Amino acid sequence: MANELVSKSVEELAPLLKSKEISPVELTEAVLDCAEETQEKTNAYISIYRNEAIASAKKAEVEIGNGNYRGMYHGIPMGMKDNIFFKDKLTTMGSKIHKDYVPSYDATVVQKLRDAGVIFTGKLNLHEYALSITSNNPYYGPVRNPWDLEKTPGGSSGGSGAAVTVGASAASIGTDTAGSIRIPAAACGIVGLKPTRGLVSTHGVFPLSWTQDHVGPMTKTVKDAAGLLEIIAGHDEKNAGSVERKPENYLNQITGDVKDLVIGVNEEYFFNNIDSNIEKSVRDTIQVLVDLGAEVETVKIPTMKDADWAGFTFSVSEASAVHYNSIIERPEDFGKDIRDSLVSGFFPSSKQYADAARVKEQLTEEFNDIFKKVDVLISPTLPVMPNKIGDEMVDLNGEQVPLLPNFIRLTNPLNMTGTPTLSVLCGWNGKMPVGIQITGPAFADGRVLNTGYAIEKLNPLGGKRPNL
Repeated sequence: MANELVSKSVEELAPLLKSKEISPVELTEAVLDCAEETQEKTNAYISIYRNEAIASAKKAEVEIGNGNYRGMYHGIPMGMKDNIFFKDKLTTMGSKIHKDYVPSYDATVVQKLRDAGVIFTGKLNLHEYALSITSNNPYYGPVRNPWDLEKTPGGSSGGSGAAVTVGASAASIGTDTAGSIRIPAAACGIVGLKPTRGLVSTHGVFPLSWTQDHVGPMTKTVKDAAGLLEIIAGHDEKNAGSVERKPENYLNQITGDVKDLVIGVNEEYFFNNIDSNIEKSVRDTIQVLVDLGAEVETVKIPTMKDADWAGFTFSVSEASAVHYNSIIERPEDFGKDIRDSLVSGFFPSSKQYADAARVKEQLTEEFNDIFKKVDVLISPTLPVMPNKIGDEMVDLNGEQVPLLPNFIRLTNPLNMTGTPTLSVLCGWNGKMPVGIQITGPAFADGRVLNTGYAIEKLNPLGGKRPNL
């Protein structure tokens, strides 16, 4: 029964909890057992809160038993990425420098999840300071991809991706500055949503880039993500970038109907130099959507030619400002890859930063124009497959290319535009999953989720589970 429970989605578990067919305690114990049993192989967690989680589950059981059911995530066990603040709980940022840091307050997303009745099972491993994309952490060990333990699960939210995949967390929250939700979602074959910028508060999330950071759901299914987004979305006066917007019911927008949906395809950038197996899976999926009534329109995005360097300029410049004192005073306490990135952030000039800002503005205008003609833009999430842990090069159709710039090539520009972007499973390359990326205009998160649901209904997962 325990194995069966941890494989279920939240949309399946919630009715069972509400009807008291299963208890939050039973479910939480199953998820904790799975977390502990798989930890040696995946290394998804930095810390596990067994005692606290069981106590919270018992409280949820009493509340539900008394008829005080709070909604879809009441009694659901979740691990959280360890750069999201928990009051009075160790929050390491996956670093040596903050290894003993204990926040005095909860992140806004944590408080919203507490209010929804979520059971917190622990803190999940990540790339140091969320500053890169492999989750190969020098202090807490590498996170391993459940589909192939020799390979990266992607990052920086690699612990979240691995834990959700194996059932060691029913769902999770990730952070995304250049793809850190969508990259591990694609690499692990789960759902990852980078919501519209400003829709979800970043208050209490350790900053990487204040203009690029996003917070969003990582889940087994699209409906799980929609239900989680309903909880964490909303204006937050503590977050300067938070927007005031009327709450939406995202679950009600998920029908799977894509008739007359206009899909934008950009060949020059988003389908240029893509692993042939990934490209085939994505194009085949687009064709199935067309067979279901969607239309395809080719779009041009001229400023995409400058997106790579502009996104890099924002991320490294702002990250270097965040870590300025530490990189000057104690550089040896960073992992080498992070130290090199932070040092490189000292070099873009004020003119280069201003030029990047102009690229961002022009790119946003071009996306706004595109979405007057199309409903969503679809592309691969990753142009290459996950590599072996520790390798800095990756295969691209028989050629060895650098991993980092390729892993973020299709995700990073969408942090500059701030548009809602979803990665969902669309197929397989051998035993490894392939992700498809769907983006829409600002605040069309429901439309993006619905498109992802239409793909999910094709059942690309096919009942597969990692063999751990």
